Amino acid sequence: MDFVSIKKRLLKFSRSAWTPFAAIPIALGIGAIVLLISGYDPIQAYAAMWQGAFKDRTAITEVLIKATPLIFIGAGLAVAFRCSIWNIGAEGQFYAGAVAATAVGIYLGDLPRFLLVPMVLIAGASSGALWGMLAAFLKNRFGANEVVTTIMLNYIAIFITGWLVTGPMIETAGLFAQTAKISQNAWLWRFLPPTRLHTGFILALVLAIVLYIIIFKTSLGYTIRAVGINPDAARYAGINVKRKVLLAMAISGGAAGLGGAVEVAAISYRLYQLISPGYGFDGIAVSLLVNNNPLGVIFSGILFGALRSGAEVMQMNAKVPSVLVFLIQGLVVLSVVAFGVYSYVSKEKEE
Repeated sequence: MDFVSIKKRLLKFSRSAWTPFAAIPIALGIGAIVLLISGYDPIQAYAAMWQGAFKDRTAITEVLIKATPLIFIGAGLAVAFRCSIWNIGAEGQFYAGAVAATAVGIYLGDLPRFLLVPMVLIAGASSGALWGMLAAFLKNRFGANEVVTTIMLNYIAIFITGWLVTGPMIETAGLFAQTAKISQNAWLWRFLPPTRLHTGFILALVLAIVLYIIIFKTSLGYTIRAVGINPDAARYAGINVKRKVLLAMAISGGAAGLGGAVEVAAISYRLYQLISPGYGFDGIAVSLLVNNNPLGVIFSGILFGALRSGAEVMQMNAKVPSVLVFLIQGLVVLSVVAFGVYSYVSKEKEE
């Protein structure tokens, strides 16, 4: 087999759907080397991580719980990224959704459950969508770079949340910076007792499937992808580029906001100052890992959920700092990007 045929095979593989799965063992192998250099036993560390994620039914359900917000955020970001809108503001949109959901769950808590639960979810999605649309408006109206504006909006959302939970919405009887619990009528249902697995996970799966259908099986998704590929050509073809940008950010922000609402209604039952441990930023990696495919986000979200769950047990049992787990996450993303860059450069040379 000559060099040219090997190169063609590598190029074909780098463009395939199996690329992320190849990146995982590569990243874990590099991670093992880092663990060895740092003085830790990689076999013991990975065994502890595996036990933390898949030891029993409870561990598996905790993985799915941690994957739920990542699936919401990753699926939404896939839409924005397909439109070539670099939404780095999912963290702020998640916070916006959590704030709105908490407000509805507390101040409208006397409503019956069949009304309150949908209202909480709609409030979260709407707030996240509006937060995302603000960045789109600034881009359309003033040409503001969405990377800069979405990062700034992240801080604004986090600071507003901090002000609310230490001021107007603080639980006066509590000892911490948090709100009162939302009404039980706003709580999402849990199944597989005594685990904490809730219906929000099912909702995340449904959303990912719906967004996949929209992006790849409808004319709306075609126009969004057309704008992402070449906005000038899309404009000449009669597509309203600014409207698609606004819509893509609304969908992306709405999905993140819905994730924030589910986190409040199913897990925390109240708003904390730092309710997200970085879900918005992890969601970026979750989407990029599967080439911005909303359906693939389900699997990458579960992968990152397993890494998060495994980190806790690995830190306790193998005495490995959890920060090394986030290093491994970065290695996974870096491996995928390396395949993507090779594919892109090779394609450019061919053309």
